[in-house]
Amino acid sequence: MENIVVGITGASGVVYAQRLLQVLSKNDISLHISISDAAFKVIHHELGIDLPCEKPNYDALLGRSANNITYYNNSNISATIAGSQFPVKAMVIVPCSMNTLCSIACGIASNLIQRVANVTIKERRKLIMVPRETPLSSIHLESMLKLSSAGTCILPAMPGFYHNPGTIADQVDFVVAKILDMLEIKHSLIPIWQGENDDTK
Repeated sequence: MENIVVGITGASGVVYAQRLLQVLSKNDISLHISISDAAFKVIHHELGIDLPCEKPNYDALLGRSANNITYYNNSNISATIAGSQFPVKAMVIVPCSMNTLCSIACGIASNLIQRVANVTIKERRKLIMVPRETPLSSIHLESMLKLSSAGTCILPAMPGFYHNPGTIADQVDFVVAKILDMLEIKHSLIPIWQGENDDTK
């Protein structure tokens, strides 16, 4: 199975991570997950789910059991996934806090999520960051530009409306669908835009 690393940090919008994991865990993919301390608090506040830090119960987060998930404590910078020889297809940081984004842009690797992101960049692998912040300062924008120039995909949590979303879940699916597109994973979360052709001859 291909390996995908998912880092969950303390930005608002942890529902994006929850939905992404629900979809990815149904695929033939080995998921490697790390959650920051702040993210555990956001998960409790926004989803009403209490996950034990030492050994999170992903059944509660996914709404079902999954056997293709491996958890790593964010303080364990010597974890297997931190090594450059660990075969990772891609890493997704969702939601990505500005603290995490700006730290990685500066080459800081003070925890596992930051460490794996730095390795992903230097090994020229796919790194997808999903920031959820507004408004953005010049510092945020400059950090995003630096990361984008290094090959990182900056994928802001900006749901579109051309598919006429009827619920918050529809808007969440829009962003998650974009992440899956970047991962080159097929899905049916949102309808494919058919366009409006001009029939005038």
